[in-house]
Amino acid sequence: MEIDDEAPLSDSVTIAISLSPSSSSSYSSSSSSCSASVVPHPFSPLQQTAESPPFRPLGMSESGGMLSLGGWSHDGERLRFVDAEGNEWGNVVNRFNQLATVKGGRNGHQEVVKWSDFGSCIGMRETAEFGEEVLRAMRGGRRDWKRDITKSELHSYWCRMTDPWLDSRILLFFDLCDRNMDGRIDEREMKQVISLISPINKLAIKKKEAEEYAALIMEALDLQHRGYIQASEFEALCKAILPKGSSTISYKKNHGQQQEPISKAEILFRSYWRRAWIIGLWLMICFAFFTWKFIQYSHRAAFQVMGYCLSTAKGAAETLKFNMALILLPVCRNTITWLRNNPGLNSVIPFNDNINFHKVIAGGIVIGVILHGGTHLACDFPRISGSDRSVFRQTIAANFGYQQPSYFQILSTTEVASGIAMVVLMMIAFPLATKWPRRQSPSLPRSVRKVTGYNTFWYSHHLFVPVYALLIVHSMFLFLTDNLVEKTTWMYIAIPVLLYAGERIIRAIRSGFSEVEILKVSLYPGKVLSLKLQKPKGFRHKSGMYIFIQCPQISPFEWHPFSLTCGPEDDYLSVHIKTLGDWSCQLYSLFEEAILTGLKQYPKIYIDGPYGASSQDHIKYDIVVMVGLGIGITPFISILKDIATRLKKPSSNHAACGEGSLEKIPLKAYLYWVTREQSSFNWFTDVMKEIADTNQKQAVVEVFNFLTSVYQEGDARSALITIIQSLYQAKYGIDIVSRTPVRTQFGRPNWFNIFSKLARRHRGARIGVFYCGPMTLARELEKLCTKFSTKTNTIFVFHKENY
Repeated sequence: MEIDDEAPLSDSVTIAISLSPSSSSSYSSSSSSCSASVVPHPFSPLQQTAESPPFRPLGMSESGGMLSLGGWSHDGERLRFVDAEGNEWGNVVNRFNQLATVKGGRNGHQEVVKWSDFGSCIGMRETAEFGEEVLRAMRGGRRDWKRDITKSELHSYWCRMTDPWLDSRILLFFDLCDRNMDGRIDEREMKQVISLISPINKLAIKKKEAEEYAALIMEALDLQHRGYIQASEFEALCKAILPKGSSTISYKKNHGQQQEPISKAEILFRSYWRRAWIIGLWLMICFAFFTWKFIQYSHRAAFQVMGYCLSTAKGAAETLKFNMALILLPVCRNTITWLRNNPGLNSVIPFNDNINFHKVIAGGIVIGVILHGGTHLACDFPRISGSDRSVFRQTIAANFGYQQPSYFQILSTTEVASGIAMVVLMMIAFPLATKWPRRQSPSLPRSVRKVTGYNTFWYSHHLFVPVYALLIVHSMFLFLTDNLVEKTTWMYIAIPVLLYAGERIIRAIRSGFSEVEILKVSLYPGKVLSLKLQKPKGFRHKSGMYIFIQCPQISPFEWHPFSLTCGPEDDYLSVHIKTLGDWSCQLYSLFEEAILTGLKQYPKIYIDGPYGASSQDHIKYDIVVMVGLGIGITPFISILKDIATRLKKPSSNHAACGEGSLEKIPLKAYLYWVTREQSSFNWFTDVMKEIADTNQKQAVVEVFNFLTSVYQEGDARSALITIIQSLYQAKYGIDIVSRTPVRTQFGRPNWFNIFSKLARRHRGARIGVFYCGPMTLARELEKLCTKFSTKTNTIFVFHKENY
């Protein structure tokens, strides 16, 4: 397959081999792409002559001179025995010095390390067993190979492992697989090496599978059925299959663009203008309220007693009224879901940032409380109690019954006591709603972690109910005015409170009638619970939406959001729940117990929704990139199912069809799924197979799986896995890791390289990038979107999933 700008984004490998001398066919695959054409034809990576030459060390002639069997290859990226970065000889020396002991011998005293510390010295502390096997191979497998290592010996070993010539490293790899060092590898030895490297890469390869993979390699290489393979055959296999390690494509190399790259200022404006005008409007309103009240109270009689402290406190109070009303609107989920269906409003209001805006307003409330309460306590009240009596009588005496109060008498008034009570409740709720206590961060002291977590956040956040009650009381007992017209707090909060209360009532009524029948329960490795639920009558959703779930057996009050993993046209609802917190852990345990004990009835489940999420905006783009980390893939599963369902309809033509789906589908969609555990691929095996089958007719979706537990492609610790993976997928069309047609790539994705290829392939396009996962990668992806939108004529628009 010729690779150009229109080729799939994965690093493609073309392999042409024949498993029997009489058969010859070719195979072309796009790594990790569902659109790859998988043809299970037998083949071999090399063609053998009728008579194989006698074994001799790779690169050596019969006379012992150097011989180029296939051309010496200078390639430092393929078959690395040391980490690609940060592992220089100087680092090895430092580790040697830390582990070394002084021993005497024929050559006098010298520093040595134990043979078992070889892995630690070369930077393989976590895979010391593999390091020991490398040492055994370099020492020729002699009986005394388990002896101490001097610094000079270590340097010679290091030079061999880092030899720039690929053939030399392949010979070392061959020796590693050649357990008895007889110059041949048989099926038993291959099986032993597979069993060695599978736990190193955290892969669950069973004994029977190891035997199958060893037989597959022998079948591909041992064409004369001798029962062993030699170095020349092994070399050809490695060179045919192991990745060459493509370098990152720089945006500076893009030529022939039809338009000039856009400036960074314009990109930032395009990306953030909706957020900017909302935040700007909010700040302007807060400033206007503060200024209005500040000027108003600077002309009051009380100003003579308290001065600008009073104006500052009252200005802050006015912003507090506004923000206490506004903070409820971003969490009115039904209203937001309804409003976001309006294309006009959705184009100017960033509904996807409702939770972030809720947090911003909370920050404004904190500032307002500090200004209002702090100024009163530290400045206003001391001035009232300590003011000149004549000035007091002429100004505000009537408000205090013509008796000048002491500082503590002021604190005991209804207004101040209710205000202090509100502050105390806020001081409990606000910190517990922040990231670290809510997620029970390990950085917190153990004693603090015991009283934090989602449950603590959930219940403490509902302290807002008495807070709003106290707010009304606080506003009705102002001691500086008796005019009801000026007691305006209820005017600010009436509509938002009624709207929010109405939503909660509707949710309570709706969910009370939404006890759903559980059709199927599945428990997946990694403690993932899959629930297949009966779809309530009249329930309609769009791909990318989520629902809330409640289990009264755990708590009658807690509702937790989960992305729907079913398509809009499915006649059921499905969610996948990973045990990440106390509530999800209890839910998993309840269903696990029900399954293990054979109970006929599962725990009751109530649902509420559906609600809109940022993933819904995929319909705005012809090109969509979806990135999910671990369980973060769930928002995109319903999108994939929706695409697959509508592609099966001959009249779809990328247009809308079907109930609940009135939008177009993307012209091209890319899914990048990054996970740490091989078992994660079991969660959505059927979906991946369905996408692969659909793409055989119309290649719309490309799926890229990345498994980070396996060492990156090119590393010697995962080289044999890569070889087996390529052979198995070429023969059977199935990936050995994911057990789907989607080929799994190893290590973490090179996001810069991925964005480079996307920019080249879709020049001038507007690409929506959707992400669900931790914030660390979110920041990196957002920066890359800005960078490539600035430097190329392809526009990347970033969206992060927030609940």
